[in-house]
Amino acid sequence: MNVERSGPSGAGHSRTPLSTIATFVAAASPPPAARRAAAVAFLDTVGVSLAGSSEPASRAVQGVIEQDAGGPCTVLGTTLRATSAGAALANGTAAHALDYDDMCFVSLAHPSAPLVAALLAAGEMNGAPGGRLVDAYVVGFEIEARLGRVMNPRHYQRGWHCTSTLGAIGSAGAVARLLQLDESAIAHAIAIAASEASGLKENFGTMVKPLHAGLAARDGVLAALLARSGLTASDRALDGPQGFLRAMDSERDDLDRECSDLGSRWEIAETGITVKLYPSCAATHPTLDAILGLRAREGFAASDVDRIDVDVDAITPTVLIYDNPASGLEAKFSMPFCAAAAIVEGHVGVDTFETSRLRDPRITSLMSRVKMTVDPTLGVQAPALTQARVRVHLRNGRTLSQAADGARGYPDHPASDGELDTKFLSCATRTISTSLAHRALALLHGLETLDDVRGLAAVCRTDPE
Repeated sequence: MNVERSGPSGAGHSRTPLSTIATFVAAASPPPAARRAAAVAFLDTVGVSLAGSSEPASRAVQGVIEQDAGGPCTVLGTTLRATSAGAALANGTAAHALDYDDMCFVSLAHPSAPLVAALLAAGEMNGAPGGRLVDAYVVGFEIEARLGRVMNPRHYQRGWHCTSTLGAIGSAGAVARLLQLDESAIAHAIAIAASEASGLKENFGTMVKPLHAGLAARDGVLAALLARSGLTASDRALDGPQGFLRAMDSERDDLDRECSDLGSRWEIAETGITVKLYPSCAATHPTLDAILGLRAREGFAASDVDRIDVDVDAITPTVLIYDNPASGLEAKFSMPFCAAAAIVEGHVGVDTFETSRLRDPRITSLMSRVKMTVDPTLGVQAPALTQARVRVHLRNGRTLSQAADGARGYPDHPASDGELDTKFLSCATRTISTSLAHRALALLHGLETLDDVRGLAAVCRTDPE
């Protein structure tokens, strides 16, 4: 299939990376392992979306959507209904509001917050079966991963938030697949999303960070709907001289080569998705695993600790930017806070980041004795943000050391079914009843065989019909 350039520059007939991607989106047949990973991502993401729907960032978005109320789509954990774009915006924001949603260390993005929000909204609008949502998720994930391999780490290090930039493009491809657009319209949808994509890491630790996921979900839905309505775009929007790769500081420009094995190699099955078992930035997770492991094994208390040294890779300090956080959101991006809280409380959960914890003298007194240092040997043979070395110096002179290569929930240390279910129920019951949470969990376990996703959406409201 050749995607023609639309616009005054004339028609082009050579095959482009965009046309390769469009063919993949239209025709891909994800294998069982990829579909299973996608189904787990849906389960986890619906749970964190329900929990996040009551957060301030989510409430702000819902307040705007409510002004234009009406539509067929559910805003999870609320009584609101909205258009597909509005629901995608609200649910994507909620999914990322607690920073408890999953991660991919290839795209350096939170893939599922935008993808699931976009697909749930588009699926509910069209009464789509669950299996079609699962397949669409996989193709969107693969697009993001291939872009991530070409663009990172430079794209991420330059300040772009991949959840938003790559997420908009992946969501557009996923929704285009769900809507069963033809290859030409799929290519236009992705090219439209390339112009929509944005998101700055400078906004980490603020309510704008979760908004990035919502914007990516909304933009993906909007791009696919515009393409379905006949809006056209450049066939070189991704790789042209003024296209997405060039404009957004891609590490390399070999997108065509990276896309050559789409449909035969599945990134989602090979490198996997990281499910978060702590509601903080993924860059803290290896350190948290090491600290909590040491604490459980050695039995020391916070009062026994003199200081903590944490060695990390070079990218981690560009993400964990708050030494003295002033809010719960900032605390999620603070190594001193997360490390100190883990030692003081012996666990890290949603409640860890409540405002009262920022004033806990046991935590604040220990934070000043947490030192984070870049070790250039870390992150060389492993993905960014996945390695750490921790040394806990006790007042009695002992030093306890632990290295971390990944953390629980990472592809090499996957969360168990029990951990996933426990996390889902603890998240969902923050906004919906226990009985509804169990019904939602059962439907998500059977997502691939669900006849109509509207049945799932109905039990994720505070006023189910």
